[in-house]
Amino acid sequence: MSRERQISIRGIDPLHLFGAGDENLRLIEAAFPVKITARGDVIRFSGDEPELDRMERFWMEALFLLNRNGRLDADDVRSAVRRVREEAPEPTGAPAGPVRESFVFYGKKGVIRPKTPGQERYCRSALANEIVFAVGPAGTGKTYLAVAIAVEKLRAREVSRIILTRPAIEAGENLGYLPGDLMEKVDPYLRPLTDALFDMLPNDQLQKHLERKVIEIVPLAYMRGRTLNDAFVILDEAQNTTAMQMKMFLTRLGIGSRAIVTGDDTQTDLPERALSGLVQIQSILRGVEGIDFVFLEKEDVVRHRLVKDILEAYEVYNGGPAAPAADPVRPAGAHSGGSGRGEKRPMKARKTAAGRRSGGKRPE
Repeated sequence: MSRERQISIRGIDPLHLFGAGDENLRLIEAAFPVKITARGDVIRFSGDEPELDRMERFWMEALFLLNRNGRLDADDVRSAVRRVREEAPEPTGAPAGPVRESFVFYGKKGVIRPKTPGQERYCRSALANEIVFAVGPAGTGKTYLAVAIAVEKLRAREVSRIILTRPAIEAGENLGYLPGDLMEKVDPYLRPLTDALFDMLPNDQLQKHLERKVIEIVPLAYMRGRTLNDAFVILDEAQNTTAMQMKMFLTRLGIGSRAIVTGDDTQTDLPERALSGLVQIQSILRGVEGIDFVFLEKEDVVRHRLVKDILEAYEVYNGGPAAPAADPVRPAGAHSGGSGRGEKRPMKARKTAAGRRSGGKRPE
């Protein structure tokens, strides 16, 4: 039975992918017994299930080569076809009909896509809402996926620039005097954002964007007074913002701008009596149209396999449950990545001075 799948090439020049005079496309059609149709920024292909699996893997390989090299020639196509043909076929069993489209980004080191249901909800929410707060423990891909979504929006010309920011706060230690100019002093604090960009853009393209201020990486303190129009703005490590800094950041957004705010509200480096802006904002903005809160959990951790065990051990040590307990009811939209319009999220389970949970699971 013939089935159909599709893949998005939004933000990619078809000429670079299909070649001059559709040379690459003809090679692809000759290599795979499937029907290929390209309309706008979507490629549809139909045929038997095993060939659709190979075709899908081929497009992943081809788009990776295109993003890494800046172009795709006939030799690249033949090489990708050969690699796909040599791979062992994967089990099928996909549902009938077109595959549900998900966020997929083709970075310099390969395909970037959500790996857990929580990350899937996060990506869908970020594409549907103008401001999204992603709250969860370390290793859940909050920052990495946010940068990937921002770069994808820039490629698709939905925004004209990307601005990445985070508070310049030391994690429990005093580094003392740092040499160099302003950017050299704050570079250690902003390095995680730079690392993510290096994974997603060719070095020369990234350098050009940085020089032309198409991509800016700035400490949060230098955002005051700015109006950010037609920009995708990411605030990372938001648990280290004060209430006033969070308000300042959110009121920088101008016409045509979007924002993702990420943080782990159980790991704040603020002074002992300071209330985290990320904790406070969850009560203030619940129910505002166009704003969503997505809560990632330890099940969404995609780092080393021990990170999840470490988080569970800390939870037990801090008074949490030794084994999973029945979940209380989370406010509507809080975990599902929906509209986020529901009851206010209870705050009594947090130690407001440090933004930590006093015990048990995150209030649902």
